[in-house]
Amino acid sequence: MSSSSPRAVVIGASAGGVQALLALLPALAVDFPLPVLVVLHVPADRSNVLAPLFEARCSVTVKEAEDKEAARPGVVYFAPSDYHLLVEADGHLALSSDEAVNYSRPSIDVLFESAADAYGAGLTAVILTGANDDGARGLEAVAAAGGVALIEEPSTAYARTMPEAARRACASAVVMPLEGIAEHLKGLERQ
Repeated sequence: MSSSSPRAVVIGASAGGVQALLALLPALAVDFPLPVLVVLHVPADRSNVLAPLFEARCSVTVKEAEDKEAARPGVVYFAPSDYHLLVEADGHLALSSDEAVNYSRPSIDVLFESAADAYGAGLTAVILTGANDDGARGLEAVAAAGGVALIEEPSTAYARTMPEAARRACASAVVMPLEGIAEHLKGLERQ
């Protein structure tokens, strides 16, 4: 695992992701010291109800990301439906309506790759349940930048395709159950 000071957390999920995120995000303390950026694949024709759903269950602030806002500690940012979420070099967030990547917009790969460039070894990236391979290439980019790469244990994931693809792409990633990922994230509060 990285010895660099933690700077941010990125999380990607698809099928079964709401339930997986409900096991992680409510565990974060109100004073969690890092921004948390989340891509969860949701249909483009639905208004994004993720922020209100999680805001009611979390101690940290939860919101939908806005273009050009600074990523602040103790805030969970969800990518809006039908927009890629990126991190700029200065830590500000950017939204893009560029083409879908891996049939997905928002794309986990797009977020993870831009966050790896912005945060380097200070980034912790998590791939959760999902039914495609979005995020595998991005997780590899995080590991290559010196960041921490975590994968939900495929055998216990709602949909194992995404964690299995991430494990194939990123051999250095640590595979653990959701409870272990939650404990790891809580441990970032003490670093």
